[in-house]
Amino acid sequence: MRGGLTAFVATPAARGSRNGNRVTALRWAKRLRELGWHVRIGEQWSGEACDVLIALHARRSHASVERHAERCPDDPRVVTLTGTDVYGDLNADAQAQASLDLATRLVVLQPLALRELPDRVKAKARTIAQSATAPPDALHLGAPGAFIVCVLGHLRDVKDPLLAAKAVGQLPESSRIQVLHLGGAPDERWRALAEATMLATPRWQWLGNRPRREALRILAGADLLVLTSVVEGGANAVTEAIACDVPVMSTRIDGSIGILGADYPGYFAVGDAQGLARGLLACETEPGFLEALQRRCQGLRALVEPAHERACWHDLLAEIVPRLQG
Repeated sequence: MRGGLTAFVATPAARGSRNGNRVTALRWAKRLRELGWHVRIGEQWSGEACDVLIALHARRSHASVERHAERCPDDPRVVTLTGTDVYGDLNADAQAQASLDLATRLVVLQPLALRELPDRVKAKARTIAQSATAPPDALHLGAPGAFIVCVLGHLRDVKDPLLAAKAVGQLPESSRIQVLHLGGAPDERWRALAEATMLATPRWQWLGNRPRREALRILAGADLLVLTSVVEGGANAVTEAIACDVPVMSTRIDGSIGILGADYPGYFAVGDAQGLARGLLACETEPGFLEALQRRCQGLRALVEPAHERACWHDLLAEIVPRLQG
């Protein structure tokens, strides 16, 4: 690639944050640097020189998108649609709609999100699956002989973070299942609720907001990942589990179906603690069921390879950056 090109990645997640938008911004910066780009990351674009603006979140990054369109009308802008965009703000929020129109290209994280876009912008949308890399070693936590279930997600309503606790509370006493939940509490209410849940449900342990590398090591040492979200644009946790060779159970939402497939056997209904409990027990006691989940996830490894994500960005940028054309 020709050198000297600069990308600015605008993300509403602050420096040091461990939420999904920041994780995605940092990973994409790495992919672009592998392609020879110079990359800057900031919470908003304020006029910095760049050959392309990449903005995460149509609504929350709208100010950056609008400012870039005003100051650099002929330069390319890529707007990435998150879960709260696609399955929340997109059709109801004027700023999100304006970002769609100002974008040169739109990025969604799994193909089912394309169905949610207005017809007028579908032609400029591209799907880029999120990549993940397994850690060099696993961290095995929990009691000896326990069946470890990992949940990755901050304590937010959209993640339905206590659903796994409700599910394991329905398991028989003979079950070896133990849930390790990693994710930060945004306020004291959530912290108190998590601590009370641990006391009431010993099988469920809240480990708080752990460094990303440690979280991935804990995931790699688990027997199963559970995603309990109400909506997702395309969860990092699912692709990370695939990379770590850890099978997945998930709510039946587009953000997971678009990655795992419509006929994946490991779904349960949103908010269905009883259905999740049944699935957990099947994973623990029916080796064939867990093996089926694992085989399906292993078949998706190529989708989450960094090389695949890098190639998708190469192709997208070649469409819209003048210096890469001709």
